[in-house]
Amino acid sequence: MPAIDANGIPASEVRPYHVLITGFGPFSRYAVNPSWLAVKPLHNTVLTIDSLDETVIVDDQNSTAEANSFTQETREIYLSTLQVPVTYEDVLAIVPGLHARPPVLPPSADPDLPDIILPTDGFDLIFHVGVAGRGPLRMERVGHKFGYNMKDATGSHAPIVRVTREETSNSNRGQSEPSEMERMERARLSEYLIEPPVDGTEPPKRGFGKGYESFSEEIFTEIDVEKLVHHLKKSGVEQIYSSLDAGHYLCDFIYYCSLAESKRANGKADKSTTKVIFLHCPPVDQPLSTEEVTEAIKKSVIWLCGTAVKSVIPST
Repeated sequence: MPAIDANGIPASEVRPYHVLITGFGPFSRYAVNPSWLAVKPLHNTVLTIDSLDETVIVDDQNSTAEANSFTQETREIYLSTLQVPVTYEDVLAIVPGLHARPPVLPPSADPDLPDIILPTDGFDLIFHVGVAGRGPLRMERVGHKFGYNMKDATGSHAPIVRVTREETSNSNRGQSEPSEMERMERARLSEYLIEPPVDGTEPPKRGFGKGYESFSEEIFTEIDVEKLVHHLKKSGVEQIYSSLDAGHYLCDFIYYCSLAESKRANGKADKSTTKVIFLHCPPVDQPLSTEEVTEAIKKSVIWLCGTAVKSVIPST
């Protein structure tokens, strides 16, 4: 008799979760981006989760032997990875395709990785990872629409957003001083800062314009980040906290874009089918090793597929 899952469906027929994890490409002094170092080992990895929240990691080489030890109520999580160039243009070109059904992905930038087997009904979770400065992991809660005043890895600017004089006035009245996190990010990336015009006028507003008019200036992830961080701390990932400032650079840019495209793909402004999250990691060994970051990503994915993702994805 075949194994049966918690919903009374033969285990062989239970739809696996599909998760895409992105890291960034080369940037500044990083010939290999620390985020990609942590993400790459997860390509074509399978995690197994059961109804009791007990988990086992199954890699693609040992999947048969270890999977056989689970005889009931199990569900697999298929992980795929993608390297994204550190440019505004590439983010805008790539991210909408990640949320298509089936997804549309660019060719892999890493020739060592096999092709991704794309889920016809889309990814259940898209987990973005990027590098920040020295310090703990930061699980980001919100992406921002405007304020991208730093050049990307190729020296290019974010798109100029055309606004009316009234909108500009309203925006300036509500504009706050940069947060401490954003000031640190600007200092770290000072070589990419856009110099203001020599005549002293305000720099143009940059960020998301055409095609994103209907989306708010901030989009929060639907994932309960505080609960996720609490779970990670309990499971041994102590150096992590939640953040409301993803830095107004490429990390923030891809996060906002992905959150918006998730809502667009679902056709609803208030609810998404594909969940989206962003994690900032430090440079290698400052203080976390690449292996520690990879492990934190695994634990996050397992928890998310057992809670936030599981609650909205059908069983078949």
